[in-house]
Amino acid sequence: MTGDPTTVLDYSQPAGTSLRVRVQKFGTFLSNMIMPNIAAIIAWGLLTAFFIPVGWWPNEKIATIVGPAITYLLPVLIAYTGGKMIYGVRGGVVGGFSVIGVIMATSDPLFIGDGSGSPMFLGAMIMGPLTALFMKKLDGLWAHRIKPGFEMLVDNFSAGILGMLMAIAGMFLLAPPLRWAIAGLGNAVNFLVDHSLLPLTSVFIEPAKVLFLNNAINHGVLTPLGIQQSAETGQSILFLLEANPGPGLGLLLAYMVFGRGTARATAPGAAIVQFFGGIHEVYFPYVLMRPRLIIAMIAGGMTGVFINVLFGSGLRAPAAPGSIFAVYAQTAPGSFLGVTLSWIGAATVAFLVSSILLRTDKTDWGEADLEVATQSMVEMKGKESLASSLVGAGAGTATAVLTRPITKIVFACDAGMGSSAMGASVLRKKIKDAGYREVTVVNKSIANLEDTYDLVVTHKDLTERAKQRTGSAIHVSVDNFIASPRYDEIVDLLERTNRAPEEAQPAPEPTPSPEPQGGLLSLLPNEAIVLSGKARTRDQAIEEAGQLLVATGAVDPAYVASMFEREKSVSTYVGNHLAIPHGTNEAKQSIKRTGLSFIRYPEGIDWKGDGQLAHYVVGIAGAGGDHLSLLGSIAHVFLDKNKVAALEAATTKDQVTAVLASVTLE
Repeated sequence: MTGDPTTVLDYSQPAGTSLRVRVQKFGTFLSNMIMPNIAAIIAWGLLTAFFIPVGWWPNEKIATIVGPAITYLLPVLIAYTGGKMIYGVRGGVVGGFSVIGVIMATSDPLFIGDGSGSPMFLGAMIMGPLTALFMKKLDGLWAHRIKPGFEMLVDNFSAGILGMLMAIAGMFLLAPPLRWAIAGLGNAVNFLVDHSLLPLTSVFIEPAKVLFLNNAINHGVLTPLGIQQSAETGQSILFLLEANPGPGLGLLLAYMVFGRGTARATAPGAAIVQFFGGIHEVYFPYVLMRPRLIIAMIAGGMTGVFINVLFGSGLRAPAAPGSIFAVYAQTAPGSFLGVTLSWIGAATVAFLVSSILLRTDKTDWGEADLEVATQSMVEMKGKESLASSLVGAGAGTATAVLTRPITKIVFACDAGMGSSAMGASVLRKKIKDAGYREVTVVNKSIANLEDTYDLVVTHKDLTERAKQRTGSAIHVSVDNFIASPRYDEIVDLLERTNRAPEEAQPAPEPTPSPEPQGGLLSLLPNEAIVLSGKARTRDQAIEEAGQLLVATGAVDPAYVASMFEREKSVSTYVGNHLAIPHGTNEAKQSIKRTGLSFIRYPEGIDWKGDGQLAHYVVGIAGAGGDHLSLLGSIAHVFLDKNKVAALEAATTKDQVTAVLASVTLE
């Protein structure tokens, strides 16, 4: 192989690579507790705006909803969401209950004297995930040790006892320091307002936005404090510190007038999406391509905050997303003039400063700069964004400049027999459908890789190992083996490096067969199908899937232990709510015959501890090379939304068998 291949962007950034990445991940975790409940927060804001005594249409009876909603309902929802992120529904239930102690300690006169208190959103964001984490650890202590028939008894009482203890702990241990912390933060905000210093927050907020740290600031601090302030005074300026669409609009208007090339051509579309759709991230690349424009964003942001302080304006609840429509929907009575002037003023100042900076920029900047800036944004964010489509840059492949065609692709995993086979099957079909018949896609274990491939696809946790063995290849990292957007980007890369694709021939219509080919009934008998699994954790699910393989005579008990060994190297969660636990290469001697097991978990299993739930677990034991065919067939089943929906709706084992009829041994 010749040439200097450019490595396709590796989307996985190892934890701890930088303070920014760590803060970004923490902010994402916080926002993931708040964002699913934004609709409930907005509902509370609308009730407040309309029906309290000083609202638009006061109604004494309807207004009785406002207090309980902010004091009890919203904190419990947030705690439940945080607990569910850590440990599924079970974690959500104990997390939601545990926060009641903190709530009572901040709302009951017995604790604080006057009963005024404050909504304990910060307490909910702590108690929910923490209690769920304790529940997960406790369940792990006695996993596989409970006698059959006592599982439900142990599960329910352990969760109940933990929820009770954590509620009491929250009441006496967490609530006092949180009351002090919230009072301190509130005093700090009041100090900034009283001394006209609040506009200075834009010095930190505007740069944080383009570095994707806005979630840590906005949903981690501003939203909880803003809701507290709104509950006490009827509105909060804090909701407008980050969500004001004016600065981004001003920047994009300046690009429309004084921009060049692709940046100027795409700015109008970006402005519409940003201002009316509320997706602020579309303007971030326009700042990143000319970093000094952050001065314009700070100036615009400070102007908007200053006007809101001057007019005493604010919102009832968060404007999410930061669309002008959402802003006006939550604007408090008497604040419409100030809010309107704030975004107009912010846009005007950002436009003027951006225009000066663009006009005085004498450097040679052209069409490629915006794509490079967009790619840089994708690196920071860790995933493709709407901005990529606006500028026409394919995330992950925009930096690849090759002088040779790509003909040999390998999908590599630790053992070469599980996720790599599934991913290779999906990618092979996409490339074949695109007409690139000269491109081969194979799967191998990393240990067997040789530096003879043009492109290597691996799970993000294995990319560095693969690079050590195939240093001259392009490397693409994925974390979803079934429906990764990286597969489409590889096809896009082929369009730029290979010859024009052959016209794809339509696939022949499948011939109906009353009996699934490959003997599905022998691979997956009814006794290997479970419609509602009992497992609560990943390890319990692996054990359950493995024991079904043992019970149906497909494997020896030793194979189950190897399934746990396989899981240690890299997760067998492959995306689309599917996990495929299987054994290691060394365990093939424990396989008596090729077999499958199928378990559905309606509530889901948090397989990797990151909130991604596996609702379907397919245990695999493939004799010889049978597993390759099985994995490919299974992948295509779970790519079909209709088949996945049918599996979800199945009420009998025969219905599951009918859906999986396309799983064959070729």
